[in-house]
Amino acid sequence: MTLLRGGSTDVWARLVADLFIERLNAQPGMRVCLPTGLTPVPIYDELADAVTAGKVSFARAEVFLLDEFGGVDPGDPGRCDQMLERFLLSRVDLPAARFHRLDLTGDIDMVCRAYEDAVGHGCDLALLGIGTNGHVGMNEPGASADSLTRRVSLAPDTIAASARYFGHDRLPTWGVTMGLGTLRRSREIWILASGAGKASIVRQTLHGPVTTAVPATQLREHPSVLLIADDEAAAGV
Repeated sequence: MTLLRGGSTDVWARLVADLFIERLNAQPGMRVCLPTGLTPVPIYDELADAVTAGKVSFARAEVFLLDEFGGVDPGDPGRCDQMLERFLLSRVDLPAARFHRLDLTGDIDMVCRAYEDAVGHGCDLALLGIGTNGHVGMNEPGASADSLTRRVSLAPDTIAASARYFGHDRLPTWGVTMGLGTLRRSREIWILASGAGKASIVRQTLHGPVTTAVPATQLREHPSVLLIADDEAAAGV
């Protein structure tokens, strides 16, 4: 795992976007796993602007949603697919059929198996946020390195943090996520960290023991993983 320092948050977002644009222009049919939450929003703004300016195209790309909240109405703006649509996909030229989302209205085990089949040999690039407890996607502490797409229970801190996405108090307590084993099949992984609140977990992820207690550490032995942090998130390294 290599640390890439990105400077201020604005500079960091442009750096990540520029690297992404470079990859997508080199491989227009790139298969990419994308996260939601607040961390990637400024990056998605940069990517949307680049598509509008004709600097890059998603027309041949394939996007896999990293995770999804369970027990949430399909149109709820706090759902992960709704957030990704709002912040990026509605602003770029990705064909709707090339977006793989997690429909949790049916048999969850069947949904997970079908998603694993769709991911197949793995994505070309997986972008991941990181939680203060080291979760990536909804792989909470205790997740095994070989875990696959599955239903998970959310940690209390994750449930509390999800309140920022919802306009009501019916917060999700479970979700479905690509597993660490699924993510480890990706050709390249980028872990994104922004803000002083992530400094401690960035330090643990880079230098602490590899342990299920800090799920992100289990990606450290992947042959091509970058932890891209702005100055505040990288301050303790």
